[in-house]
Amino acid sequence: MSETITFAQYLKDNSRATHDSVDELVMSMKPFSSPENYTKFLQLQAVFHKIVDDIYKNPELNQQIPNLASLARYDFVIQDLQDLNAQEKAVDLELPKPEGAEAIGWLYCAEGSNVGAAFLFKDAQANLGFTGEHGARHLAPHADGRGKHWREFAVHLNNLNLKDEERETALKGSLEAFAFYKKLLRAIFEVA
Repeated sequence: MSETITFAQYLKDNSRATHDSVDELVMSMKPFSSPENYTKFLQLQAVFHKIVDDIYKNPELNQQIPNLASLARYDFVIQDLQDLNAQEKAVDLELPKPEGAEAIGWLYCAEGSNVGAAFLFKDAQANLGFTGEHGARHLAPHADGRGKHWREFAVHLNNLNLKDEERETALKGSLEAFAFYKKLLRAIFEVA
């Protein structure tokens, strides 16, 4: 691996195809075509964000990434579900418990998804009338803006100063996060 490639860029470069396949699968479910589909999307988001919630609240990571715990979106997803008079959906899947460098890969996926959520947020507003205060809290942009926030977060990732082996483990974690999200989506939307 070249020393000139930052950790965040390394993760992006090596997970791009998998990430794109997740985006395509999500949009193929038409999550903003009806309140029912959006509820399923929220249930999907709830399980994923429940998994990463502990990562956001990890004391060691919070020392390395300022205000990390405040970026967690699980509680917002639950509020969004409540706005729709819906609840989390039980799934017949063993939920991963990522730790160490693998958890950093999951965190990369979760935090990176907020950048792409700009399009999802617009669809939730335009098609269903949801906002950052009702129904789409977890899709709302960071107060500093999505782009600025992501650039700052990427700097913090890069400053973790992981060894090559830890970087590879983090990449493995990000790929596992994307793969699990796809598996979870298929279970919640009940598609093969």
